Amino acid sequence: MAKWKVFVTRVIPEEGLRLVLDNCDAEVWQEETPPPPEVLIEKIRDCEGVLTLLSDKIDAKVMDSAPKLRVISNYAVGYDNIDVPEATKRGIMVTNTPGVLTETTADLAFALILATARRIVEADKYTRRGIWKTWGPMLLLGRDVYGATLGIIGFGRIGQAVARRAKGFNMRILYYDIKRDEKGEKELGAEYRDLHSLLKEADIVTIHTPLTSQTYHMMGEKELSLMKPTAILVNTARGAVVDQRALYKVLKEKRIFGAGLDVYEKEPIDKDDPLIELDNVVLLPHIGSASVETRTKMAIIAAENLLLALRGERPHYLVNPEVLQK
Repeated sequence: MAKWKVFVTRVIPEEGLRLVLDNCDAEVWQEETPPPPEVLIEKIRDCEGVLTLLSDKIDAKVMDSAPKLRVISNYAVGYDNIDVPEATKRGIMVTNTPGVLTETTADLAFALILATARRIVEADKYTRRGIWKTWGPMLLLGRDVYGATLGIIGFGRIGQAVARRAKGFNMRILYYDIKRDEKGEKELGAEYRDLHSLLKEADIVTIHTPLTSQTYHMMGEKELSLMKPTAILVNTARGAVVDQRALYKVLKEKRIFGAGLDVYEKEPIDKDDPLIELDNVVLLPHIGSASVETRTKMAIIAAENLLLALRGERPHYLVNPEVLQK
């Protein structure tokens, strides 16, 4: 029996990759950077399945090149790299890997909160460069996290996981979402606020929303200007939720204390991006889910989603269930 023809756009952890290779006629892109659009189009021309990353844009043009395509398995929770309505129209299943990276991403968000508040990266550079001369009462003063007010934008799985960590730091927890979660409020002692009220009250604001047309540049200069001059912004969601130029401006002008970023409007961030010049921002290379355990689980789920769809079965995590009605 012929195996399904599949293209995998990057090397993923062995446990998941082996599932694909054992069951499919699969080609794996070996480069560190994603396949260029024209290469991607050529590689999936005869494919029934493709296992993709967030950096792979799968739009109508790409789908046009792959008339046999039945499933796009995204190795991520988000899927803003895929034109889902277009896939649905063509009867192509789109899958993702939610749930398994909740706690790992929440860990990183809290690490960014602590690193930004206590100027950890700046202090590390200060020490390594031999600038440190003596203990000083005014040396690298940061902000307290314990007992601070935390504002969570997006009160889903990851947002609530961050809230659970905040309870250990005796933080007051505020949240904003498109709908209230009264169960979550009771469980976590969180208080609902509209976005503007949250931004005015919070000492630390952490973003956990998907990127949609409604959340694009949700945090513009107007919103950032509502924050306290002592406040911190953390983003481990999607870069374009924040207007990066506006963020640079308020950081440069010290209108907020600092920011911790794992995501950017353009990835990788340009080497000449002005944010890189600033000491009051911590910059990470999109490593929210980057633990051995989590990335392995993601690989297995992405592989299983792919294989289930190819077998004509419902994948574990189907983004567009309406496709099954076609």
